[in-house]
Amino acid sequence: MRAAKFLRGIFTSGAQSLTEGSIPLLLTRYAIPFMGANFLQALYGAADMIIVGQFTDAAGLSAVSIGSQFIFMINSVVIGLATGGSIMIGHSFGGGREKDISETIGTMLSLFIMMSVAITLFLPFFTDSIVTLLGTPQEAFSSAKGYIMINTIGISTMFAYNALSAIFRGFGDSTSPLIFVAVACIANVLGDMALVGALGMGAEGAALATVLAQGLSAFLSVVYAKRADYRFDFKLSSLRIKAERLKRLLRVGLPMAIQFSLTSISFMFIMATVSKMGGVTASAAVGITSKINGFTMLPPVSFSGAISGMVAQNIGAGKPKRARRTLYVGAAISLAFGAATFVGLFFFPQSVIRIFTPDVGLIAATALYLRSFSLDCILVCFVFCLNGFFNGCGKTAFTMANNVFSAFAVRVPATWLLSGIRGASLFSVGFAAPLASLQSIIFSILYLKSGRWKKK
Repeated sequence: MRAAKFLRGIFTSGAQSLTEGSIPLLLTRYAIPFMGANFLQALYGAADMIIVGQFTDAAGLSAVSIGSQFIFMINSVVIGLATGGSIMIGHSFGGGREKDISETIGTMLSLFIMMSVAITLFLPFFTDSIVTLLGTPQEAFSSAKGYIMINTIGISTMFAYNALSAIFRGFGDSTSPLIFVAVACIANVLGDMALVGALGMGAEGAALATVLAQGLSAFLSVVYAKRADYRFDFKLSSLRIKAERLKRLLRVGLPMAIQFSLTSISFMFIMATVSKMGGVTASAAVGITSKINGFTMLPPVSFSGAISGMVAQNIGAGKPKRARRTLYVGAAISLAFGAATFVGLFFFPQSVIRIFTPDVGLIAATALYLRSFSLDCILVCFVFCLNGFFNGCGKTAFTMANNVFSAFAVRVPATWLLSGIRGASLFSVGFAAPLASLQSIIFSILYLKSGRWKKK
């Protein structure tokens, strides 16, 4: 009975206050649906790689790997702005400011509509240049171009899903995004099996399946949100940009958008560097590691998001001490997951890689990169939780500066230097990510001790 009651508490949708009660219990209840949604989203992305890997060759995997890196860069901008909106909603909800909530939602949705229309209209004209700039191997060029083109045309579905998820999470509801990403995941897998497996459409089929699945999820999210009490009626007349709300949305969300997108760009530089070093096999190895990494980072990413939402409400309610305790609890829990993940990937990498490809050479290459990269599983537990804390406090400019520095002053140069050493292998290149995370942790701890995160 107690277990059933606990599960009902975890998976209850709707707005909830996170400013009172047990921090470990509330944070876990908020983080578990968050983790479930992130797991399904990672599975959603990995499904393309897995299914394409079973029905095509290394060139097809390379096309999806490179194309998805670019689409993730755009998605990073959306996630950054959406997270900014979620933090603003959390601050207003924690402080009981109903009008601010409605104006924030209307402003965010209006901004996203304009951005998605602009991207859909203009970005397809630059697809060739983008694919070339990414250092795409010639064998994968055509498929990578098609993958990016189809995702770009359907980009509005990605904007819609992220906006609705941000609204739900701002109200302390992490269950609804889980439900709707589950719908998208199932639809995407079915679409991949039909378009990639049955019809042989390759990378382009995977892209089309993604767009259709996102569209279905976004539609159902809107239907649900209109019926539930999220302080917004979702009428066209309410889609207005309020100057003050837009200014704050950009001030809070834009640093995260810049941070996420530039971090994504740094990984594209890494992909291009590795492609020149080892060709299509090396780029496919990095792509597979990226998808595996999407699963291994689930606990720290989920607790980062949960910490951000919980801290935002507590900062809005004037409870900074409770906000700081939330950081410590979240970091401790995610570290336990990170240590276990490191052990599994360092000692048994091949067992995971075989899920993505049966190619023996590709499995060996990926295992080399994954072993050194796996050290990051421990370090990112601190990186993400500290980022979530500072973001929840509204100090997104610091997290942007710290993570951009980490990406371009450490990760990218380290990759270039390590790949250029005589006799370098994917194993040596994999150490670039842990080095970047270590620098980020040091800067974050110094900022935490300074107490500047308490200032409004």
